[in-house]
Amino acid sequence: MAASPSRRDRTLSAHHRKKQPEQVRRALLDCAAQIAAEQGASAITIQAVAERAGVTKGGLLHHFDSKQALLAAVFEDLLDKMDQEIDRTLADDPASRGRFTRAYVRACFSDRLLGDRSLWGALSVAIVSEPALRALWSAWLDGRMARHAETDGDQRLVAVRLAADGVWLADMMEKDGGLKRYPQDFEVVLLAMAEGGN
Repeated sequence: MAASPSRRDRTLSAHHRKKQPEQVRRALLDCAAQIAAEQGASAITIQAVAERAGVTKGGLLHHFDSKQALLAAVFEDLLDKMDQEIDRTLADDPASRGRFTRAYVRACFSDRLLGDRSLWGALSVAIVSEPALRALWSAWLDGRMARHAETDGDQRLVAVRLAADGVWLADMMEKDGGLKRYPQDFEVVLLAMAEGGN
């Protein structure tokens, strides 16, 4: 039976490995997201993420200089994924009036059934308590509203989006209670309200 490599051998091997900063950064983001989904955003620590990703704390700090920077990057990554999901939904919706609102509602409801395993759910508390994350969210929403002001600016559609936000907030505050209070098929009600805008 071969002996496992010593710490010195692993360190030398890591030192001689070809550097792949984008892959390391991606792995760190994915590991941080997994930890958040499994244990909540408060479980994201430099040590926990570095260990899960198989890098040193120094290696992690090379990419993200603090826990807050790492958390912000995880949130930005999540917003990018939401953008992609919304863009796919927009492309499949033939009616322009209210198109963004319908895509937004679908995105808000897309992972509710995951409950505690939802990354959005895990980051919800952090969004409320971290000013930097709130600023990222506001900038994202302002950008989207500027792009879709002509098709999604009327008050009825604003009310539909606020209702979807309310469901998200209820889920965050009540966990399973939110799903009981506002069942998954409530999405259909909001989508119907968003049909045709005015």
